[in-house]
Amino acid sequence: MKKNLFFILLLLVCVTMQARKKENPTSDEKGDRPKVALVLGGGGAKGAAAVGVLKYVEQSGVPIDMVVGTSIGSIVGGLYSMGTTSEQLDSLFRNRAWTDLFTGSLMGDSIVRTLRELTGSEVSFESLKIPFRCVAVDMNKMKEVVLKEGNLAQAMRASMAIPLVFKPVKIGNMKLVDGGVLNNLPVDVARDMGADIVIAVDLTVNKHKDDSSLLTLLRPDLRKYQRNCKDADIYINPNLKGYGSEDFSPTKIAEMITLGEKAGKASLKDLKKLKKKLK
Repeated sequence: MKKNLFFILLLLVCVTMQARKKENPTSDEKGDRPKVALVLGGGGAKGAAAVGVLKYVEQSGVPIDMVVGTSIGSIVGGLYSMGTTSEQLDSLFRNRAWTDLFTGSLMGDSIVRTLRELTGSEVSFESLKIPFRCVAVDMNKMKEVVLKEGNLAQAMRASMAIPLVFKPVKIGNMKLVDGGVLNNLPVDVARDMGADIVIAVDLTVNKHKDDSSLLTLLRPDLRKYQRNCKDADIYINPNLKGYGSEDFSPTKIAEMITLGEKAGKASLKDLKKLKKKLK
């Protein structure tokens, strides 16, 4: 029964992809208005909260011109860029067959298969409805890598290859792991894509706000994270205290989706103001 439900959801995703391509304007039709980016941070199971936030982004009517994600944010963002709705993402996160993929699998091969089923084995960045980028880290050079071409499922898998949990993904000469290692809220990547306005969904709980702390000085990833938080035009940070990246139980997922909805609703006024400015 669970397997049948899961593949019904996959079918719904594919159908909606085609429908939404017709509903949204092309880049030529958008004119010269400011370009809006959606940035989705990493956080494992806490990605469920990002799904809750997305419901209110959609409700506001703010057009999303580009999406950038790290780790679980790359999974949510990549599917969203294909045309998957927040309600369909909600169903996927609540489905046990889906959440089981992220627990107890050092290899991660089952995730690759599922992502390919979700996206289609031949889906590339170039074919997406909304331009998308995801962040990974090349372990060979300990350098941030922005993935923007090639097979979408492979890129999404690389971006969420949590060290010691999932095996790295090899692309060319690179050995890629989770982008959150160096850039867990890639607002800067969105700016490089040409974003004028950035809506950032941050799933971080312990944010190390003190710029002068020794920990911040020793960790360039924290300095980048703090800059990116400040550079977001609409910053949404659901209150996920007490929840962890491995909390994939159905109860925890449902609770985090609700917390994301609460944070999205709290930001709805700002989102609607942005919508009016873009007319």
